[in-house]
Amino acid sequence: MTDSISSYGRRLQTEASRRDALDKAAAKATPSLLEEAAGKPAPAKVGVGHDQLQLSNVAQKAMAEPDFDRAKVESIKQAIQDGQYQINPRKIAESFLAVERMIE
Repeated sequence: MTDSISSYGRRLQTEASRRDALDKAAAKATPSLLEEAAGKPAPAKVGVGHDQLQLSNVAQKAMAEPDFDRAKVESIKQAIQDGQYQINPRKIAESFLAVERMIE
């Protein structure tokens, strides 16, 4: 069904047909998993570069090790579960104010 004012239904059909055409083109361009498993060589791609990402040692360490104290997190989790964790509403409000000042 098509809305006569905005042609909403027609636009959806057009976009769907474009997506289908793009999906078919992409499927033809990439080898199937069965072909790769059978050992058939993948077709050569013309004009496609091979990008590489190399992280520095510092970046690798930063991604490997979280930047927080696990023992402190576990103690807070336990305090919350036991109902012993104290909430400081003033500190929470001050944090909200600091964020609002940064936004302005």
